[in-house]
Amino acid sequence: MVEMMEVAEILREATSNSLVILDEIGRGTSTYDGLSIAWAVVEYISNKEKCGAKTLFATHYHELTELEQQLEGVKNYSIAVKEKGEDVIFLRKIVSGGTDESYGVHVAKLAGVPQDVVKRANEILRSLERKSILGKKNQEKENKRVQAGQLDMYNYKLAELAHEIDKINLNELTPIDALNILVKMKDKIK
Repeated sequence: MVEMMEVAEILREATSNSLVILDEIGRGTSTYDGLSIAWAVVEYISNKEKCGAKTLFATHYHELTELEQQLEGVKNYSIAVKEKGEDVIFLRKIVSGGTDESYGVHVAKLAGVPQDVVKRANEILRSLERKSILGKKNQEKENKRVQAGQLDMYNYKLAELAHEIDKINLNELTPIDALNILVKMKDKIK
């Protein structure tokens, strides 16, 4: 709640002249809730009409890297790493682009989390990744034309459009207003 109150205040007060620094928006909630909140915050801030603030947005949600292709002004950066076998060396260098790797268990190890916990976390991670990979393979069989990540973006856009449609009072629309709304919605799902 405290984090959300801080985010709410930032979003109310930020302008195109602001520098906003946000770290791990959406933590402390379910994965999909957190991702949805973080995603919506990025969209809001990057929208020049609503906010347009210069922003540093640190996140562990890999899905948000897609927004670089979707939103004007969004750029991905990550920490350069070097992998040696099972060891990871953080090079303390910022490089352009997102990452498809997560190093949370490595960070736990570096932070001094007991070796038994790190070992068990790695076992659980491998198990979850196997389940995720199997789930993705099944999804690909159902729809071979959908590339990784596109389905989530498409479903997100449809949910956004459904929300907009719910807000429309059909009794107050003129035919030309209805046509204009339809054109805008069609452009949004492209």
